[in-house]
Amino acid sequence: MKETLGAENVSIVCGGETVRPGDVIIADEDGVVVVPRLEAESAALAGEARLAKEDAMRVRLAAGGLSLDLANIRPRLEQLGFTYVDSLDELC
Repeated sequence: MKETLGAENVSIVCGGETVRPGDVIIADEDGVVVVPRLEAESAALAGEARLAKEDAMRVRLAAGGLSLDLANIRPRLEQLGFTYVDSLDELC
């Protein structure tokens, strides 16, 4: 049985990260993040925007799109002198 008083609504340090009262803790299989209370709304909106972007990317990939084009990498590769070959026939 605990015989000492605890503290509440105080900051703590966990894993080297300061956690303040009201902060939001988000965790998944990749890790844990502490979102300061005043940034929680903008962090949630940014997360929703990222999910929407990733969902759209999955749809385009499923339709046959290439990540090379979806991420607009092809122009930079061309600047570097690379040529993307769509099929082996183009090499012969």
